Parts: sequence; structure tokens; C-alpha cells
Amino acid sequence: MWFEILPGLAIMGTCLVIPGVAIAYIHRFTNGGKEKRIAHFVYHWSLMERGRCISGNID
Repeated sequence: MWFEILPGLAIMGTCLVIPGVAIAYIHRFTNGGKEKRIAHFVYHWSLMERGRCISGNID
């Protein structure tokens, strides 16, 4: 029946989710609780640099 695939699907989904969650917690632990700031666009990068100049943090 169709529901026989559900346990295998749940195990496969769990195995795919665990590495992503583990990486997030490892990065949070190694960065002192702060998430890494990422800028995919030039405008966002310039805003992050502006914030760094204003606050004086060298993050």
C-alpha cells in the first residue's frame, strides 16, 4: 500500500535535515552566538560596511 513508504520517507527526510541543523548550531557555537552576516548584493554589502564604520565594530 501507499502508506508503507512513509517510514522510509521519514527516515530519509530526517537524515537530510540533520546535517543542515547541525551546521547552523556549529557555526553559532564557533562564532560566539552571532550569526554570520552575508551580503549577496553590492547594495547590501555597502550597507553592512556603513554600519561597521558608524558603530566601530570590526565584526
